[in-house]
Amino acid sequence: GDDEAARRAYLGLYALQHRGQESSGIAASDGFKISLHRGMGLVWSVFPGETSLDRLPGRLAIGHNRYSTTGCSGLENAQPLLIQFRGGQIAAAHNGNIVNARELRAMMEENGSIFQTSSDTETVLHLIARSREKNLEDMIVDALSRLEGAYCFVFLTPTKLISARDPRG
Repeated sequence: GDDEAARRAYLGLYALQHRGQESSGIAASDGFKISLHRGMGLVWSVFPGETSLDRLPGRLAIGHNRYSTTGCSGLENAQPLLIQFRGGQIAAAHNGNIVNARELRAMMEENGSIFQTSSDTETVLHLIARSREKNLEDMIVDALSRLEGAYCFVFLTPTKLISARDPRG
């Protein structure tokens, strides 16, 4: 709800840099479309100068500093991840450990799913996209109900920000 949402996210990421120094990223929404910028390295090197944030317009934004727990260290695993599916655009960032992610991924790969990353965050996005629920919030709840572990998520759509954590909180 801030005209400077991406800049606010940047400042938050900068303050939390100690939590992850592998990669950084921000997804922002202008109410119609989500824009994404992410890269390897420290926050200041991923977002050099004021103009890098100008490419992230909107009043909603999520950001992430990554350190690898699952998946290799590479740009493909930098978060937030952004997908387009039947429900529209959705970006996701997550922290924690999903202990059944490998099993869920193997099941989806057996059924023809194609993955672009080695991150367990992408597994959750697949679960959301595969959900038979009708509205996005129910799709997210359905997907998260299949997870085991300790985690928190932020999801960004063109019009809303949704946060979630594991049932044990």
